[in-house]
Amino acid sequence: MRRVILACLGLSMSAVMAGLAMAATIPPGEPEAKARIEASPRHGEYVDVPMAGGKSVRAYVVYPEVKTKAPVVIVIHEIYGLTDWIKAVTDQLAADGFIAIAPDFLSGRGPDGGGTDAFKSRDEVTQAVRAIKAEDVTAVLNAARAYAAELPAAERKFATLGFCWGGAQSFAYATNQPDLGAAVVYYGGSPKDDGGYERIRAPILGLYGADDARVNTTVPPAQEKMKSLGKTFDTHTYDAAGHGFLRGQGQRDGANLKASEKAWPTTIEFLKKHLAGS
Repeated sequence: MRRVILACLGLSMSAVMAGLAMAATIPPGEPEAKARIEASPRHGEYVDVPMAGGKSVRAYVVYPEVKTKAPVVIVIHEIYGLTDWIKAVTDQLAADGFIAIAPDFLSGRGPDGGGTDAFKSRDEVTQAVRAIKAEDVTAVLNAARAYAAELPAAERKFATLGFCWGGAQSFAYATNQPDLGAAVVYYGGSPKDDGGYERIRAPILGLYGADDARVNTTVPPAQEKMKSLGKTFDTHTYDAAGHGFLRGQGQRDGANLKASEKAWPTTIEFLKKHLAGS
């Protein structure tokens, strides 16, 4: 019966299966995130990452199903905090062979000392994220790195991958952490030229929607500076896609989905290349 219906729609079973396979090899859009997490065969858990002064940061960690040790990718959330969508991205990274850890940068900053989940609205979350100081971001990322480095299943090399606010933080962290193996920037602004570019050792991958001038105007100056210093800044801009295209795959008449289907394989290839032999 299904084959008859598909034939009437002008679709072959192989075409449908190919589409499902693609859907399972990139992170889901925001509406599908919770279901993807619940259906995942991988082990995901919340952990408390120790910080200086006896404090801790809550983080979500997902492990790949592999026989050998795996490199680590630290996922830096959007301005919306640690959401189901970020957790689904973390799970997809594990499916692609990485130990993925997503810290909640709002840990201890919410009502009653909570994190993202403690805020009453998304507006409150975005205001709280905007108030986080750069040095606090670096401290959390360093703590997440130190925690992951002690995991028995982890390799030593690590990367950061961030979105929107987190994309900008991923790039900025490369100016502060010389041991960073790679940084991936999804539609995040580039650092100002204040001398930080000279400290970058990690290769950078930037992925942008064409219809996102607010962010994209920061890219050419960064490209020029990185090139002048002989450093790697590999950029890709996707036609008609907007800001947040990986989360909003169902938007912009298919342009965001097309961008996602290109950007994610590029991301995984980049990470595997620069974290190999860790």
